[in-house]
Amino acid sequence: MHKKRAEEAVTSLHDLSAVDLIAGYRAKQFSPSEVLEDVLAHVAAWEPHLKALYAFDPDGAREAAKASTARWTGGEPSGALDGVPVTVKDNIATKGVPVPLGAASVKLVPAEKDAPPAARLREAGAIIFAKTTMPDYGMLSSGLSSFHALARNPWDLAKNPGGSSAGAGAAAAAGYGPLHLGTDIGGSVRLPAGWCGLVGLKPSFGRVPIDPTYVGRVAGPMTRTVDDCALMMSVIAKPDRRDGMSLPAEPLNWKGLEKSPRKLRIGLMLDPGCGLALEKPVREVAVKAAKAFESAGCVVTEVDGILTREMLDGLDNFWRARMWDDLSKLTPADQAKVLPYIFKWGESGAKLSGVDVIRGFNQTMTIRAAAAKLFCELDYVISPTAPNVNYPAEWASPTNDPMKPFEHIAYTVPWNMSENPAISLNGGFDAKGFPIGVQIVGRRFDDIGVLGMAKAFEGLRGPQRPWPKPPAR
Repeated sequence: MHKKRAEEAVTSLHDLSAVDLIAGYRAKQFSPSEVLEDVLAHVAAWEPHLKALYAFDPDGAREAAKASTARWTGGEPSGALDGVPVTVKDNIATKGVPVPLGAASVKLVPAEKDAPPAARLREAGAIIFAKTTMPDYGMLSSGLSSFHALARNPWDLAKNPGGSSAGAGAAAAAGYGPLHLGTDIGGSVRLPAGWCGLVGLKPSFGRVPIDPTYVGRVAGPMTRTVDDCALMMSVIAKPDRRDGMSLPAEPLNWKGLEKSPRKLRIGLMLDPGCGLALEKPVREVAVKAAKAFESAGCVVTEVDGILTREMLDGLDNFWRARMWDDLSKLTPADQAKVLPYIFKWGESGAKLSGVDVIRGFNQTMTIRAAAAKLFCELDYVISPTAPNVNYPAEWASPTNDPMKPFEHIAYTVPWNMSENPAISLNGGFDAKGFPIGVQIVGRRFDDIGVLGMAKAFEGLRGPQRPWPKPPAR
């Protein structure tokens, strides 16, 4: 386990990594029940301020922790995450819990079974003590929802945690245990990871089976360390026949992250091609990250972005039409329950022609081709995760304009459409101490390599600021 210097405070159980928790259980330094109680006490201090959780089940978690404690006492843990507290995003089904998708318009029907990644976590012994909040239908980079209370960022309660894995980002940064599971179709794991100072991995498409599946949609870990991210991937990246687009089983070494960056070809992408202007503090952090890799022996070259206005607007049109397909099936009464921002955005999809929608969808293939061409000459790409440092908690997006909803995802969305693995991790802070994310992108299927580069960057970056503490009551 990590040893603190004498002058440092002893690390609280809720702040320990999953790797350290497993080591502590094995050494009988503490039990899953003790860890859970510490996590629950910490949640009680933070949650009135953050509103990160949905379907919070402390009693069920205590029963699961008690059973895990008995297994560890008997020397027979059930899996790689036995006794580790975990949260799962609202839209990832867990048996017996409704899936509201963050929207008051959705009927609350208990899920019949766990979705694939939730099932893998439970099989590995993880203790799912709560789900986490998200915005309506997952179509906002925000903690704003018509169903859930407004989620806030623990680094600054006046700021947005990002989304759509909003509650997961807030919970992870606040120390609600070490492992949190989100989903990402345009940046919904990486964006909140960047704005909350976390490690957030969007795996290669199909690496983590998910149900329901969709173009570009993946499930991925949100953690405080790269090692925890890899540990979680070792559990959730296993086959499940419910996902017809999942990758075949592959014997990947999720522990083999030691990677020398020497002589690797890295592209520094500061201009994604369109979208919001890059703010100066974000640019400085991304450039500093690239220079750190250059000092470690990488060959770093600045490269142009691959996203065009036509591509981003095409995706926007396609998603508007897809959203209207769902909204149009609701009764007028239920339509009125949808977040007005989302309804206004989706309703505009009704005005698009079939050709408009097809042209929009076809941009996914154009993006894919551009990404493949880029990686012919590069091993990895480094960029900002988002162009802006932060934005108000009450806003639906960094523009807060439903007619310009995706100006902030130009660094993240290409890799969903191209299926490349991409990870966000904290690159530094602005002058006020707010975290700024750096993204590392690899070739398709090179999930281990991306994690290895992130692990190397953790070492190059050096120690980080302490995690935020809950406000005084």
